[in-house]
Amino acid sequence: MAGITDRDFRLLIRRVGGCGLVSMEFISSEGLLRGKASTLKMLHFVDEERPIAIQIYGSAPERMAEAARLVEAMGADVCDINMGCPANKVLKGCAGAALTGDPALAGRIVAEVRKAITIPLTVKFRLGLRDDRLTFLELGRAFEAEGADAITLHPRTAKQMYTGAARWEEIARLKAAVSIPVIGNGDVKTPEDATRMRRETGCDAVMIGRASLTNPWIFRQSAALLAGGTYRDASLEERHALMRAHFTEVLEREDERTALHKLRLFTGWYTHGLPDGKLLRRQLSELTAAAAVMDAVEAFFAPRSVA
Repeated sequence: MAGITDRDFRLLIRRVGGCGLVSMEFISSEGLLRGKASTLKMLHFVDEERPIAIQIYGSAPERMAEAARLVEAMGADVCDINMGCPANKVLKGCAGAALTGDPALAGRIVAEVRKAITIPLTVKFRLGLRDDRLTFLELGRAFEAEGADAITLHPRTAKQMYTGAARWEEIARLKAAVSIPVIGNGDVKTPEDATRMRRETGCDAVMIGRASLTNPWIFRQSAALLAGGTYRDASLEERHALMRAHFTEVLEREDERTALHKLRLFTGWYTHGLPDGKLLRRQLSELTAAAAVMDAVEAFFAPRSVA
């Protein structure tokens, strides 16, 4: 979710409701420690987002500990260590999912970070680098021993990236191997998937990522199902109001180039499955101003709102 879960999107999710914890897009420990402008910009959040986790990544235990101290000083409610990102640029730095191939180093990072902070510490990781080297059970036990308060498993290997199916049965195996809370992640596309993951794996919580892009209401809907209730799909009017609110925030905060990119991107997700949504998305590719994108979205919904 890098480049997506910025302050505006997190606030939108928080205001829709149902999400117990929002997480910042992951932050480079080196970028944080060096005061890199682009990194510092990502770190902005407001109290309305709480509780919020700041997620960091890196490969040097002492540098990760220093970055975690800064995270705590910034007021984060949770510090999360990313050992799950399979992107090549992260793997090349021996960070993210690369650490699943080096359990000893991964354990040292968690140990150093744990000593450095007092706020809750969580770790997100994958099954391992590839199928012939699955290390998730070893990692889970090590992270528990080093003081992690909870762990999140995305049950794919680094090699898989996001292909194939998430192996939920491995979440159940991890849950049986440790006593700290286990958060399940991967292929939760509907509210029904969230309840099924809880039922089939015994996990303590469910992390939802990509599904929220086309359905920001999925957290509220999932919470209703998990509480034994029912839910309804968002109406066209609700979808329109959500887009207007989100895009207004983007236009107020971002420069023109960034705003244009984000409005095009999110319009593609928010209109997924809507009648004539493809026509709108095609139209946006020809627009060169963020305000023009906003106007096109308003024009798209106008006749439908009247109807």
